[in-house]
Amino acid sequence: MFADATLAARIDRAESRLTSDAAEAIRDAGLQKRVVVMPIAGGKAVYAGPSAPMNKLIGLGFDGALDSSALDEVEREWRDRAEPVRVELSILADPTVGEVLTERGYRLRGFENVLGRSPKALEAVESKPELTVEVVRDSDAAIWIDIAVNSFMELDGTGSGPDDSTSREEMVRILSDFMVVPGHVRYLGRIDGQPVGEAAMRFDEGLAQICGSGTLPAFRGRGMQKALLARRLTDAQEAGCDLAVVTTAPGSRSQENVMRRGFELLYTRAVLVKTWD
Repeated sequence: MFADATLAARIDRAESRLTSDAAEAIRDAGLQKRVVVMPIAGGKAVYAGPSAPMNKLIGLGFDGALDSSALDEVEREWRDRAEPVRVELSILADPTVGEVLTERGYRLRGFENVLGRSPKALEAVESKPELTVEVVRDSDAAIWIDIAVNSFMELDGTGSGPDDSTSREEMVRILSDFMVVPGHVRYLGRIDGQPVGEAAMRFDEGLAQICGSGTLPAFRGRGMQKALLARRLTDAQEAGCDLAVVTTAPGSRSQENVMRRGFELLYTRAVLVKTWD
């Protein structure tokens, strides 16, 4: 699968809508008062609360050069909140955006890979009767959060995990806030009836955004992640999506796992961060 700037813009703009929709839902629910959603350089600048994973600038550089005055305003808002400014910049975006950011003191923090595949013509997956995946009911929301926090806080070498400064209490708050965001389908995975895995997905104009997933440490290596991914791809196919996308850390086990399920590397984003003294 070949990715050009047009495809990268489609994916990054969908990501910007995901983050901005999440922040606005959190604000409308009264969970955070100082939410910010600002358009910038064809993308969005989003602040959804202290240390929220949605706090980022995403989708920049597909509609021309970066407006320095707009970035000034973003930096003022973020600095007022003592929040580092995080930019996720596609390597297929206007290269002058990266030049402006580095001149303003943004430093390279790392990279993330965007992978994709068609949800059509899915490969057969070995059925395991003990593994089941279901859409989360309201009554299971607390279970979903608990599994997400426990699996996320205990690193398993997949290349994704919490920042060193993120506490369990902060993770619970962040995920609890996220539960009010519309448009996400959340899944609960069970082994022999016991809930041990969680996942999520969002649809956006024919795009299936495969969100994070996790399995409790004691139940890893038994096929739960494969089952959760297979269910989401099947649902994406039935929803008529033409593309499923997922973001992983480069060279991680997560990337290896999704590539085994037919995902291909589309492009990379550079993660640039500006911190405050």
